[in-house]
Amino acid sequence: MPIGIIINSFSIILGGILGGFLGHLLSEDFKKQITLIFGVCSMAMGIPSISQMANMPAVILAIILGTSLGLIFHFNEKINFAAALMQRPIAKFPQQELTLSHEEFMSTLVTIIVLFCASGTGIFGSLTEGMTGDHTILIAKSILDFFTAAIFACNIGYVVAVIAIPQFIVFFCLFLIAAVIFPLTTPSMILDFKACGGFLMLATGFRMIKVKMFPTADMIPAMLLVMPISWIWTTWIVPLLG
Repeated sequence: MPIGIIINSFSIILGGILGGFLGHLLSEDFKKQITLIFGVCSMAMGIPSISQMANMPAVILAIILGTSLGLIFHFNEKINFAAALMQRPIAKFPQQELTLSHEEFMSTLVTIIVLFCASGTGIFGSLTEGMTGDHTILIAKSILDFFTAAIFACNIGYVVAVIAIPQFIVFFCLFLIAAVIFPLTTPSMILDFKACGGFLMLATGFRMIKVKMFPTADMIPAMLLVMPISWIWTTWIVPLLG
């Protein structure tokens, strides 16, 4: 039973609904300033994961190759298209007047889709729960996700709650295949995987505080490449260098 995944998804639904309902009560300055704080929190969550990486060259290579694939196959455009589809049914319901332009709205929506669906903590937590039944990682993540969803819903409306659907699908699929993936991993592969997720969290934080709009959606394929590259590095490359 994926208890942690269910709790995590419900935390986003509740946070999204609460933020969408109460957003008009908060000043624009408050919403802007608190978004900066969540950006810093995202960066702070990513840095410890990065610092624990076992094989820096492997992680860097995975990020470069993965992002290149994302850019070549226009992964960001596909995420944008999915985000637009998510917004359509929500737009039919009455909601607060948004002050963001369409470009800012879509950019923010894509940022939080990546934040909720592709974070290293969420993916690792789903794999851990599927393999060991330990759901504490995802429950801890749910607390932050609730407040994050609420604040973002204050800015872009109820559509934030809908992100719980693709997040649940992604995490539940990882939960199901965890029994196959985990026995094939090593401790160094897990650390490199979490480090790769940390880079995504760091890039997402920079997007949230609008310092630099990193192509976070295009970076997602790196999460698929980092474990195989880490294994190749430790199994073949390191012995050659030694």
